[in-house]
Amino acid sequence: MLVTTQTFRKKKEAGEKIALLTAYDYPTAMLMDESGVDAVLVGDSLGMAVMGMENTLNVTMDMMVHHVKMVRAGLSRAMLIADMPYLSYQINTAEAIRNAGRLIAEGGAQAVKLEGSARFFGEAIAGLGRAGIPVMGHLGLTPQFINQLGGYKIQGRTEEQARQLQTEALELQKAGCFALVLECVPAELAMQISNNLSIPTIGIGAGNGCDGQVLVWYDMAGWGRTKFTKNFKDVRSLMLDAFTAYVEEVRRGEFPGKEHSFE
Repeated sequence: MLVTTQTFRKKKEAGEKIALLTAYDYPTAMLMDESGVDAVLVGDSLGMAVMGMENTLNVTMDMMVHHVKMVRAGLSRAMLIADMPYLSYQINTAEAIRNAGRLIAEGGAQAVKLEGSARFFGEAIAGLGRAGIPVMGHLGLTPQFINQLGGYKIQGRTEEQARQLQTEALELQKAGCFALVLECVPAELAMQISNNLSIPTIGIGAGNGCDGQVLVWYDMAGWGRTKFTKNFKDVRSLMLDAFTAYVEEVRRGEFPGKEHSFE
């Protein structure tokens, strides 16, 4: 069954957890779709995860559209959500609609995600809704604002920060977001926010009290080095072993053998 924003709402109402992963290419997306994952996020994390950048701030709309297209080709069931990169929605509502429209029309995404509070981007969220584009919000550690936050730090540890996050979550819900990512937020606070909202929360480094979870796929397959990641299968080591075995057989003259050659 095709997953939509309504699926998210129904899962929240039924108390069923929602599973998301990031993907950046066609073969990975195919495997994720087969796994039963509810939604795939093409995050601007692609800048760091697959392009070797220091942060997400240099990721462009053209880069995002390129990767969203690849992932779209690999999905037949899971919902496809695309990040709006830095400065694609911060300038004004018209720019936000234009850029989100590209992710939908050119890339094939079904929804977009943007970082920040409704105080600054509420009109953009409302405008996207009027254009028929579902929006997922993102609070807590917002990587596009690392220069303002002072780096990758846990958010919401003080009483003032906690109250602010609770208020901002409710405001994003009111602005029209269909779901909300909570990143690097204390587990108890994330649970409180989740219980106060009618829309589902998706945690990353925010404990088990959220309505769902998302991870960068590399971080759950052998590349992860942070507290909130888990190595479900060491795909990194399997790939390294395969590459090493290939190189060694080529150098020994063992590959290709007769069974791999034409007569």
